[in-house]
Amino acid sequence: MVDRVWQFFAFNPQHLRLLATAAILGLVFAAEALWPRRAALRGRRWPINFALLIAAGLMLSLIPVAAVGVASWAHAHGLGLFNVLHVPAWLETAVAIIVLDASMYWQHRSMHGPAWLWRLHRVHHSDVEFDATTALRFHPLEMLATSVWKWATVLLLGASPLAVVLFEAITGMYSLFIHSNLHVPAAIDRVWRRVFVTPDLHRIHHSVDFDEGNRNFGTIFSCWDRWFASHCAQPRDGHDDMQIGLPEFRAARDQSLTALLLQPLRTAEPPPAAGERP
Repeated sequence: MVDRVWQFFAFNPQHLRLLATAAILGLVFAAEALWPRRAALRGRRWPINFALLIAAGLMLSLIPVAAVGVASWAHAHGLGLFNVLHVPAWLETAVAIIVLDASMYWQHRSMHGPAWLWRLHRVHHSDVEFDATTALRFHPLEMLATSVWKWATVLLLGASPLAVVLFEAITGMYSLFIHSNLHVPAAIDRVWRRVFVTPDLHRIHHSVDFDEGNRNFGTIFSCWDRWFASHCAQPRDGHDDMQIGLPEFRAARDQSLTALLLQPLRTAEPPPAAGERP
C-alpha cells in the first residue's frame, strides 16, 4: 500500500501539489472559522467558486502540457538560462522561485491592462466577499492564459522540474492564505508584510474602489508592489467597512456559474493603469 502511494506521487508530482493544497485549504477554512477578519458571506459563493475551479481543471486537463513538463523538456534540450549557467542546485531553485514570483506579479498586473484580459480576470474580482474560496475563483480562459505565461517563463529561465513543482506548491498554498478571511494580529502583519504578502494587503486588491483594487498584485513577496509603484498599505474605509467586488457585477443574477462563464463577453471598461494611490 505504501509503495502504491509513493508511486502515485513519484510519477506525477502534480498529485502531491493537489494533496498539499487540499490540506492547506482545510486548515485555512478552520482558521477562518476560529479567527475571522470580517463577517464572511458564504451562501451560494462557495459552490460557485468550487464549480469554477472544477471547470478550469477540466479544461486544462484537455491540454497535455504542464509547467513541470515544460521544465523537463527544456532541461532535456539544454534550453533556458539555468541550463546554460551551471550553478548549485539550491541556488538555482531559490532564484527560480523568486524570478517566477516576479513574473507572476507582471502577469497579474497585465490582467488589469488591456480590456480583453481584464474581462477574463474580472471574474475573480467580481466575488462580493473575500475568503479562501476566492483563490479558487478564476475563469477557465484566464487559467489557460496564466499557464501559457508561466510556461514561457519556465522555458526562458530553464527552471528545474523541482523548482517548478516547489513554486507551484508554494504559490497554490500561499494564495489560499492571502485570500483568507483570517485575522492576523497587527504586530505580526506589520513584520510579515515587510517581505511577504499578507491577507490584509491582498484584501485591498479586491476593494470595490478601482484606485485600491488596482494595487497589491504580488502573491508571495511584497517587494514587487513597492518597487513598481503599485503598493497600497491600508484601505481608506478600513478592513471592516471596505466593500469587496466590482460595482457592475453585484446583483445575484451576475453571480451564477453561467453568468460568470459568460461574463468575459459582456462589455465593461478596464480599470485604470496601476500607479501610486492618490
